Amino acid sequence: MYLNDLKFSLWADFIERDYLDNEFKDLINDGVINGATSNPAIFKNAILNSPAYKEQLSTLSALSPKEKYEAVAIFDIQKAADILRPLFDKGDDGYVSIEVDPYLCDDAEATIAEGKRLFKTIDRPNVMIKVPATDAGYKAMEELTSNGIPVNATLIFNKSQALSCADAFKNGVEKNKKSVDTVISIFVSRIDRAIDEKLSQNGVEPALTGIYNSADIYSAIEERAVEGCRALFASTGVKGNSQPAHYYVEKLLAYNSVNTAPIDTIKAFHSDAIKEKALPISAEVIKEHFEKVSQAGVDFDELIKVQISDGLDAFKDAFKDILETL
Repeated sequence: MYLNDLKFSLWADFIERDYLDNEFKDLINDGVINGATSNPAIFKNAILNSPAYKEQLSTLSALSPKEKYEAVAIFDIQKAADILRPLFDKGDDGYVSIEVDPYLCDDAEATIAEGKRLFKTIDRPNVMIKVPATDAGYKAMEELTSNGIPVNATLIFNKSQALSCADAFKNGVEKNKKSVDTVISIFVSRIDRAIDEKLSQNGVEPALTGIYNSADIYSAIEERAVEGCRALFASTGVKGNSQPAHYYVEKLLAYNSVNTAPIDTIKAFHSDAIKEKALPISAEVIKEHFEKVSQAGVDFDELIKVQISDGLDAFKDAFKDILETL
């Protein structure tokens, strides 16, 4: 744990081969991080921009683009899992996540099959299979956890999604008859980036909507109290200089939670942030803020629909770019 008294974990939202061999180990040894996450966009940047992958890719010419991607990604996930294994063995998270093909987001059976195949192929107990929060995804989450496979539910923007994930995990745990570690990944800063300019123009304090929305979802997840399930705050990097780099990590510091953040954000939090519990936030305060958001002319429900769609499209686009290049 990064903070033992809060049961708060800090995971690196980054995977790249040279980094795994060097700085990643240092951050773990220094007690700064105790887990890692990946997504198609992260692997896109790593595979397409880092020379560390050229040698392996040169041996994979006979494979299809997706097979090449999986070979490279699985190698990195296995490496990360092995480095994190001592933490896992002593019960201090030690998880790394890999996402299923985002184009399967509306196909439950295909998502289940790929999730099971990836978990078996990677063959590490400290791997979480990342599944988008869609109707098909909820079915996949239940089936995977019922088979004892840890799951990272991703692209959560509202309470309804989060509770559907929690219910899927609860059902999966009950079928499995033992606890399975799961996280519900709540996306934060993308909401603020979408509406802060309009809010500021209408006299509403910016950089709060994503935090209050996430705080509301966090409280709902905690109230559900699903065995082995925690809220994870994602998309917590700051774009531009409007807020300190550690802003979203500090403002969402909560008991029994995880924050996955870019490396620079993690370093800023570790060195500069106030490490005091920031959640829960009262329902009254949250309600008052969203009344101001509505009065500023923002249809928050419609915004969330767009964010969910755009998030899926971004992962699909990144995955497409990888495959086209490979």
